[in-house]
Amino acid sequence: MSALDQLPVAVVGAGPVGLAAAGHLYERGLPHTVLEAGDSAGAAVRQWGHVRVFSPWRYALDPVARRLLDDAGWVAPDLEALPTGAEIVADYLQPLADLSQLKPRVRYRARVEAISRLGYDRLRTAGRERAPFLIRLATGEEILARAVIDASGTWGTPNVLGASGLPARGEQTATAFLEHALPDVLGADRARFTGRHTLVVGAGHSAANTLLCLADLAVREPGTEVTWAIRSASPTRSYGGGDADALPARGALGSRLRDYVAAGRIRLLAGFSVHAINPSAGRVAVVVRHADGSAESITVDRVVAATGFRPDHTIAAELRLDLDPIMGATRALAPLIDPNEHSCGTVPPHGVDELSHPEPGYYAVGMKSYGRAPTFLMATGYEQVRSVVAALAGDWAAARDVQLDLPETGVCNSSPADSTGTDSCCGPAPTARPAGTGLVTGTADGPPTAPLNLINPDTPSGGRTGGRSGS
Repeated sequence: MSALDQLPVAVVGAGPVGLAAAGHLYERGLPHTVLEAGDSAGAAVRQWGHVRVFSPWRYALDPVARRLLDDAGWVAPDLEALPTGAEIVADYLQPLADLSQLKPRVRYRARVEAISRLGYDRLRTAGRERAPFLIRLATGEEILARAVIDASGTWGTPNVLGASGLPARGEQTATAFLEHALPDVLGADRARFTGRHTLVVGAGHSAANTLLCLADLAVREPGTEVTWAIRSASPTRSYGGGDADALPARGALGSRLRDYVAAGRIRLLAGFSVHAINPSAGRVAVVVRHADGSAESITVDRVVAATGFRPDHTIAAELRLDLDPIMGATRALAPLIDPNEHSCGTVPPHGVDELSHPEPGYYAVGMKSYGRAPTFLMATGYEQVRSVVAALAGDWAAARDVQLDLPETGVCNSSPADSTGTDSCCGPAPTARPAGTGLVTGTADGPPTAPLNLINPDTPSGGRTGGRSGS
């Protein structure tokens, strides 16, 4: 065994995929350390803890992690129940991180600032693969590792509102009016939305979750108004596969959104590309630019940016990464996850070979591995780390025996306008639940039926544009 092999594998992030990696490393007998920037396991998941996901517990559990938990006397949840983010953390991630086999290896408040090779910048080649990875923390501490599994995710790097991939004019100075994806509309953040006009920008499940909660708030709180803006000319993609979706809650989400728009509870603006954001008199004007160069404005109180996420590869700037110029994923993985061709359920199995870079021993896994593609499912990340850890253990037969059983969405593919720049196709979202459970997003008698309230920004929208309800 070489000196390099005696060093630990560094896992960046103690979320679902990072802790799954730790479980696989433990089972394979490989020394490792988990570096988590937050104060606890699943720190990013906690930030959307109020949201109930649309996939049941059986898709949220890594098989090796569950085996370790079961051996410790863990009481498993109902595998067909739909957990909230908070339940995933409290009932799965934190117990997993607290296991005697893993707890000594998990470090909190350990933010990774940079990853390189000891004594090697990106230019130097000779002997590079024999040099350990050098991981520098924000505190200045440096850690040596034989390999790096980067499961740090993308939650901290949301996409901008600007339609061209650049911040809209004024976006960076209008933060007082902007909301991150998935605010707790009916809970902790309620006061910010009550009696106000909120614009939700985005075409994915995070946008749908927020829209349904806002629509419910509008029923309870007079003066609350909800507007939904999408870049594409049609919301069809956002409505999903309905009854054809193998996850009923995911299909129901889109169906309820369609009903709410049809009922007029949510006002839809199609072909909406944000150009500028201008605060004025305690509100904010969102300027839309059309393809013909013309522009118009809608004035609101709050803007929820549910425009998705992108990876931040700056910590690995001195490593040799082979990134697809479009996705920001590895060049081999990119065509397999391209949202222009794939939905969540049609991504093929993939593992260590598709995740490898010219830098031997460095692997981005989980959400970060998908770059800007919004087609990630938790189960995908679990199979990724199983394959990567098997390769690190020298078991290449197991590493390349990749298998993935994903639930179909009922949506086969999408156009760039429908998919690019939206939030995660398979991220957290509310669900249709039996009475008395889950997020409350409807009314007692259900959504009424009314003509579709579809508005094209090219057409003047009359006195309602930008106004509060009742103004």
